[in-house]
Amino acid sequence: MSEDAGQSRTWPVRGGSLPRPLEDVLVIDLTRVLAGPFATMILRDLGATVIKIEQPGVGDEARGIGPFRGDVSAYFMSINRGKKSVTLDLKKPEGRRILLELVARADLVVENFRGGVLERLGLGYDVMRSVNPRIIYAACSGFGHTGPYAERPAYDMIVQGMSGIISLNGQEDGPPARVGTSIGNLSGGLFTVVGILTALHQRERTGKGQKVDVALLDSLFALLENAVARYDVDGEIPRPLGSRHPSITPFEVFESSDGHVVIALCNEKHWRLFCEHVGRPGLASDARFADNKSRTDNYDSLLPLLRKIVRRRSSREWIETLGRIGVPCGPLNNVPQVMADPQIQARGMLAEIEHARAGKFRVTACPIKLSDARVEVTEPAPDLGQHTEEVLSTLLGYSRGEIARLRKEQVI
Repeated sequence: MSEDAGQSRTWPVRGGSLPRPLEDVLVIDLTRVLAGPFATMILRDLGATVIKIEQPGVGDEARGIGPFRGDVSAYFMSINRGKKSVTLDLKKPEGRRILLELVARADLVVENFRGGVLERLGLGYDVMRSVNPRIIYAACSGFGHTGPYAERPAYDMIVQGMSGIISLNGQEDGPPARVGTSIGNLSGGLFTVVGILTALHQRERTGKGQKVDVALLDSLFALLENAVARYDVDGEIPRPLGSRHPSITPFEVFESSDGHVVIALCNEKHWRLFCEHVGRPGLASDARFADNKSRTDNYDSLLPLLRKIVRRRSSREWIETLGRIGVPCGPLNNVPQVMADPQIQARGMLAEIEHARAGKFRVTACPIKLSDARVEVTEPAPDLGQHTEEVLSTLLGYSRGEIARLRKEQVI
């Protein structure tokens, strides 16, 4: 055993200067609000240069979503950190021409308009591919670019309802409940990043880009986990079960003497250890509770016994004593508690960024840890149009006079 075994360590374990894994990737970001910006945020955290294209004078709608510090949206700050903002009116011919100039130099274009919007502007995948055959065009929309719903608008709440997720969420025999985060947008953003990285890998072999088409509805449907399998095998429509697992028992939140605690026993060894630990070894030999299927089938008989047992001790006692014998148990944290959790702290999962006017913000960091590359969050989200002149002059070679003319004509 090493000398520091059991001691707290923080990420990264290794020191020194490391490259950022996507630092040679240039992204043209046409996304707004959450699903698309979440995807491009991950790409930026991994080192890509992300040029966020926004409507002059208006910008991403997320700039108007609270909470605010001064006139700066913390919501916008949390998902647009480190990006460069360029204002460009894509309804004007010159605005579209400039965008295509950027596309010609880029690796990726990411957008989350509903299907058909960019095509009607003359900026669909075929047009972008014609100016850059290596471009990877990633579209993250509510319903994807094919099928009968392709041109419908969608929000996270709509796809949560349509996907079946809400039908599984909430208390047993209670009303339907939305998942507490915008899981449709977030899962769509994550699958978009998976598609982008896959396309980048394939481009290394073929030299050609391609279109990545991700739908929020598809993404949430893919996250139904075993609900589809349960219905397919048993024919029973899955329903809300509160915090418990549909086919593993006990596996849920219990009330302790001073709050709540999560106990999740995934196998027979854990069940026997738990029963011995609480002085009830007979439960493990009881035919009704002898194996996982029996416990699940006889859940209504087992639950009152477990509730009575767990209420006898505090959450901390359960976590410490069950932890010592290797039985999975954990706290039910609220947001400030998980932010202060030593594991979250050690893994560097809170980042601090500073905005020139609004001061410091704490945001969630990137959960991807690489041994030989640097993944970091250090820069704030940009002000609207903050980098327009920089990008046009350095990347496209526009003169100050040309940029001034574009401003006067409200193209930028």
